Amino acid sequence: MSNSANRRGVAQTPPASQDRTTAFQGASPSAPALTPSEDRQWATLAHFLGILGFVPSLVIFLIYRDRGPFTEQESKEAFNFTFPPSILAAVCLLLSLLPGIGGLFAVLNALIWVTLAAFSVAAGIHVNRGRPYQYPFNLRIFH
Repeated sequence: MSNSANRRGVAQTPPASQDRTTAFQGASPSAPALTPSEDRQWATLAHFLGILGFVPSLVIFLIYRDRGPFTEQESKEAFNFTFPPSILAAVCLLLSLLPGIGGLFAVLNALIWVTLAAFSVAAGIHVNRGRPYQYPFNLRIFH
């Protein structure tokens, strides 16, 4: 009867000997450490994704800071570099909507993103080789 009831969509009750508290097992509170190749991969992505602004490096830092020392170091470096230009580009974007002088701010915004992209790619290539990278002009917001 239980097989036919199960085929018809009727739920079965678990056996009385099964403990209900162990039915669900989620992720452990402490995530496993990254392997050296994963550590280098996430550190590289923190720099490459700097093309999109400061948010990707901040997310990578918040997720992987306790799992890989190289990722923690390089995502902080990428965030410290990308945060000020990203804010400046957002301000230029808003100012580019002004009539008359908006074109100047649009060009300035484009130059900021091109510079940010060039430095991010150069840093990503450097870090992918397993060497730490320091941007030549960087504010140290995170230490």
